[in-house]
Amino acid sequence: MVPTTSCWTTEGRAVIDPQNKVLACVDRSRFAVHVADYAAWAANRLNAPLEFLHVIDRHPERSTGDDHSGTIGIDAQQHLLTQLSTEDEQRARSTREQGRIFLKQLRERALAAGCPEVDVRQRHGELEDTLREQQAQVRLMVLGRRGASAEATRRDLGRNVERVVRALRRPVLTVTEGFKPPERVMIAFDGSGVTRRGVEMIAASPLFAGLPIHLLMSGKPRADAPRQLDWAHARLETAGFAVTPAWVPGDAETVIARVVQEQSIDLLVMGAFGHSVLRRLILGSKTADLLRSATIPTLLLR
Repeated sequence: MVPTTSCWTTEGRAVIDPQNKVLACVDRSRFAVHVADYAAWAANRLNAPLEFLHVIDRHPERSTGDDHSGTIGIDAQQHLLTQLSTEDEQRARSTREQGRIFLKQLRERALAAGCPEVDVRQRHGELEDTLREQQAQVRLMVLGRRGASAEATRRDLGRNVERVVRALRRPVLTVTEGFKPPERVMIAFDGSGVTRRGVEMIAASPLFAGLPIHLLMSGKPRADAPRQLDWAHARLETAGFAVTPAWVPGDAETVIARVVQEQSIDLLVMGAFGHSVLRRLILGSKTADLLRSATIPTLLLR
């Protein structure tokens, strides 16, 4: 593991808290550089240390063209086991070395982007379990909307996104292909506890400081919508944000996707996966649908 640089201060800037990091989850796909760029942007805005995490599957699916079927003698069997063990060890060593080089390149990219403290970590295991262990020290997680598995299968949403977001209690920034420093932010606000906490978090955080915010409520008409929207508007304005509130009735997915395009929104903030996995299997997932229709980075709140 590459050692971290020491914490530092400049006039008017707080000491970086090493227990309050931005954690970027990366795999060896072409999407990793986009994750790295957004993670570096967020770490700089938050004045937080950045760590790149690469998790190597402990039990990758493998197949070979060799035919080991049939009955073999004891000596031949032992020779085969030794050969397979040696091949596994060589493969693991090669994977670790390739991962080390890959992480070193991402670290250098983040340092060039101005991040003062960048660490890397390579682990064997399951991504979900590793992130659960790490989340107590994490302020924000950054995850690619797609990765190596989605690239191979041409899926428009990687298999890890929902599992990771459901498993964690930290904001997760899911990013898309390409990097553009966000200039216009939209909050998809529905008055729920999670989006109210999201408004409070944004109001207290430097992540979007100085950026205009479009505050959108949509869905079925409801009597408390004006009151909820007024609360969020006032809270953000008190924190110094320029806010444009809007109530637009209609299907939330359709409305949000349309307003993102009309207002040239660069980053979307919304609550995520509020219902059980069973309900998602029966009724589908609005969050997944929105992630597919909104082709911009999305900060998911749980």
